[in-house]
Amino acid sequence: MKYLNTHIMILFKILWSVDALAALVALYFFLVGLADGTVSSRNIGIWMMMGVIFAGILLGSIWLKNQQQFRMSIGVLLFIAIPALLSLLFILIVIITKPRWN
Repeated sequence: MKYLNTHIMILFKILWSVDALAALVALYFFLVGLADGTVSSRNIGIWMMMGVIFAGILLGSIWLKNQQQFRMSIGVLLFIAIPALLSLLFILIVIITKPRWN
């Protein structure tokens, strides 16, 4: 059982790191948008909701892990990790293959 928990904890840390990096990317774009004026009163609600979702997932997964709900915490982390990793894969494929877009 300890062997299984070790692998689950490693997976948790990897997924949490991916989610934290995705949250930092979103924060970067938010701050750049504030600086150049593209984040305005029209769309600030969407940005705030996105920030709350990122914070809820990151903090909620830690809370679930502390409650010994390891599989549940990994499931919560997958909501952001899967799209983030697929986006990273797409960007890497575009960089490596250098496709023609016309």
